[in-house]
Amino acid sequence: MDRRTPGPGPDRRTSARRTVRVAALLLLVLTTSTGCTGGVEGRPGASGLRDPYFPKLGNGGYDVTHYDLALDVDPAARRLRGTATITARATQDLSAFDLDLAGLTVDSVTVDGRPAAVNRAGQELTLRPDAGVRLRRGGTFRTVVRYSGSPRTLTDPDGSKEGWLRTADGAVALGEPAGSMAWFPGNNHPSDKASYDIEVTVPEGLTAVSNGELTSRRTAGATTTYHWHVAEPMASYLATVAIGRFDTKESTMAGGIKVFTAADTAVAADSARILARVPEIVQWEADRFGPYPFSATGAIVERSGDAGYALETQNRPFFPGPPDARLLVHEMAHQWFGDSVTPASWRDMWLNEGFATYADWLWGADKEGKPVQGRFDAAFANDANWAFPPADPPTAADISQAPVYGRGAMVIHRIRQAVGDDRRFYALIRGWTKAHRHGNASTADFTAYVEKATGKDLTELWKTWLYGRSRPASKD
Repeated sequence: MDRRTPGPGPDRRTSARRTVRVAALLLLVLTTSTGCTGGVEGRPGASGLRDPYFPKLGNGGYDVTHYDLALDVDPAARRLRGTATITARATQDLSAFDLDLAGLTVDSVTVDGRPAAVNRAGQELTLRPDAGVRLRRGGTFRTVVRYSGSPRTLTDPDGSKEGWLRTADGAVALGEPAGSMAWFPGNNHPSDKASYDIEVTVPEGLTAVSNGELTSRRTAGATTTYHWHVAEPMASYLATVAIGRFDTKESTMAGGIKVFTAADTAVAADSARILARVPEIVQWEADRFGPYPFSATGAIVERSGDAGYALETQNRPFFPGPPDARLLVHEMAHQWFGDSVTPASWRDMWLNEGFATYADWLWGADKEGKPVQGRFDAAFANDANWAFPPADPPTAADISQAPVYGRGAMVIHRIRQAVGDDRRFYALIRGWTKAHRHGNASTADFTAYVEKATGKDLTELWKTWLYGRSRPASKD
């Protein structure tokens, strides 16, 4: 270290100018390398995950580990007040990050206990933590969003309704593919799964049903609060809340799995017999697909309202009216295919629907005397199944169309034929659900797994049945 003091005159001025230049250069380097603004280090997380069909869904820079949702709902007034406490792990140094939220008014936001700046642009909620909050890569942080308003019903690209839907005596929240952002803020893409606590307060006389296990219900004054806990990872599109007047039943099936069913009182009598078969169907599928992946099961049956479709909401699928056995089998199969093994992106939707459709074919063969090959032949002859390849729907409006279901199931049957032995085929399927239990998987993951497990080159099978753009001359 040089302890000499410069003398007066030009030397001192030159030294001062040099010091200023060095300081400015250092500031430029720090700003460029960290992307910091306002004293916050890091760079903003991406405002979308570039999904092939929904590029703005989801957000980058963090991974949610747990949602704690406290909702106060008045269905008659169409009002919701909510507090979402979101625990996440940063996957980069963050100066800001986004949440997905459609409609609703944000009343306040804190990040790690300190107020955060909020910017709203459509469904994108951009949060900039206080300068004193450091979100370091690998570190855990907690965001609390308080919000309120009238939840929206959203329209999908294919024209169906999702989000927050009115029913005859309440409401139901359905989220595939984007509707969950209509009732809580989050990282709304299937690739980011988390555990949940969902607490719902409703007017006395109404019941609030959600995912997972019911851990408590308490009445205070004119309201009742229901607390549901989801221990296993769940994609946001599978979260649900159904509010109304329900006939509920609780039991425990083999293996300690909790069964909770809820049927709108107007259709409870018509639903009772089929809902009593939930344990039977769950066990039948477990024998074929591997152990049931969750601690709870059941179903929600509503009167047909704005939702005209069934959905595989985790633990207990939703039905707009009493289902038949085949539909219940289909939605229950999704607990393995879609809910536990969740698609990496919406392009992989056929992995959900192809397997669930094939489960229906298997049930028909086992319980109704309808051979699987006959169902395959009918699907092959159906022109609708050849509109596009199941693994490459042309637009977002097509991800729930016929080829994803029918031709997706044909792919599974062709794999079965290629394996040539049912014992090995079911071992293959059980291995798949075990390998990706509670995770995400893509079509590429699946084709690589099947070829490794079978030791076969199935290039022609994938080329013709999964990606082919025209019907082959023969189904054999």
